[in-house]
Amino acid sequence: MQYNVQAPLNVAASTLEELEHRVRDDLACLCYPPANWVETTDGAEKVHDVVIIGGGMCGLVAGFSLLAGGIRNIRIFDRSPEGFEGPWLTYARMETLRSPKQLTGPAYGIASLTFRSWYVAQFGNDAWAEMDKIPRPMWMDYLRWYRKVLSLPVENNIEVKSILPEGPLMRLTLAGSGAKEATILARKIVMATGRDGMGHPNIPDFVAGLDRKFWAHSSDAIDFQALRSKRVVVVGVGASAVDNAAEALEAGAKEVRHLIRRKEMPQINKLMGIGSFGFTAAFSKLDDARRWQIMNYSLRTQTPAPRGSTLRVSRHDNAYFHFNAGVKSVEQSGDELIITTQDGSRLVTDFLILGTGFTVDPLARKELEAYADKILLWRDCYTPPAGEENKELGNHPYLSADFSFREKEAGTAPWLANIYSFNAGAAASLGKLSGDIPGISEGAAILAREIAARLYQENFEQHWQALLDYSTPELQGDEWKASPLPDAEQIQSQQAEEV
Repeated sequence: MQYNVQAPLNVAASTLEELEHRVRDDLACLCYPPANWVETTDGAEKVHDVVIIGGGMCGLVAGFSLLAGGIRNIRIFDRSPEGFEGPWLTYARMETLRSPKQLTGPAYGIASLTFRSWYVAQFGNDAWAEMDKIPRPMWMDYLRWYRKVLSLPVENNIEVKSILPEGPLMRLTLAGSGAKEATILARKIVMATGRDGMGHPNIPDFVAGLDRKFWAHSSDAIDFQALRSKRVVVVGVGASAVDNAAEALEAGAKEVRHLIRRKEMPQINKLMGIGSFGFTAAFSKLDDARRWQIMNYSLRTQTPAPRGSTLRVSRHDNAYFHFNAGVKSVEQSGDELIITTQDGSRLVTDFLILGTGFTVDPLARKELEAYADKILLWRDCYTPPAGEENKELGNHPYLSADFSFREKEAGTAPWLANIYSFNAGAAASLGKLSGDIPGISEGAAILAREIAARLYQENFEQHWQALLDYSTPELQGDEWKASPLPDAEQIQSQQAEEV
């Protein structure tokens, strides 16, 4: 099915309107949203209970989960224009999602909020049965609808520049055309910042010093039309590498060559084979050795690009897959690049695309730079057995079970417990609960429950006083009549009668 994100859906509005009525009815049955129960902590300045950084899929479901838990004093910021949050219409270039269409994603256990309900309301059950995978732009339209139907308070064109402790609170510095304040105060901060939300694009050293016009990372805004009739090399063969290769080929590139350091194509998505409610529930409770064992194995075997994406490349006669061809060096020669591979082979090309993914590196996050070195990392806590070393995995933050950061040295940065890494950086500690479609609702439920517990504990004295002060009677006093106890003679007389 072809799907044009720029065109409005050409369907009867009444079907979607009916679904939206169903959503509102479902929410009413679930008493959503409940009254706010969190104690106000405002002083001279308003204090927000939770600020969520990121209004993409993770930020939306995180916001919904907090509102559903009666935590209503929240704000959600996203630096992108409305409707373009997340990667779906920017650097994501696959035709369809990898995830099976039936996964419930951010629906949070509510059937009417699933992608399936949204799709069937517009295209019908027959179209649903025929569809293989979800078109990527259509997923973005679904998320736009999800935000609208739930009235989630996302504020766009706002970037959080820094997060600094201020007593028991956190002060956020804001920038961007959507920012109404220069700074705000918050008790808790959720970094729902997606795939690159706890690091940055992985840029190999071999491009250092090269003119930027000759290369790009797969997450960059690439002018593919400018690659028409050009020779293109793509480093890597993961999903992003393959998708960018396909874009270049479809734009009319003269040739596209994948340079792949592996000896053979990855073919099995290992984590997909073991996904279950048990895996999701148990992962954070496993010891460090077992969590490392699972994540290290997954990273080393590598998740393959989807079959459809790979066929999208290989159907072109001018596409080439070169294995055992890791890049050793790249030199600029006039308007060409000369690439030398690990085996000494040389290749000349016009443009280089790095399909090298993202790296997790809390030290690189500008928002946290004043104290990022105080964040506890996996490399600080666990030394793997010989042969199981993994620098990338060691750079992941070693999170608490509620997604919050931990201090490398006790007492040096206690405010880190107020910042929650609800993004790809949580994978080593909690599994795939805060970035991928399969476990996102379960992750949001854990996040909301744990934040609620912390907020309640921090204001226990106020909640205790509220218990003491509560005086609304259930009974009015006219529901009963007091009766005197019988005296001894009455009891003896009654016993005699019974005999």
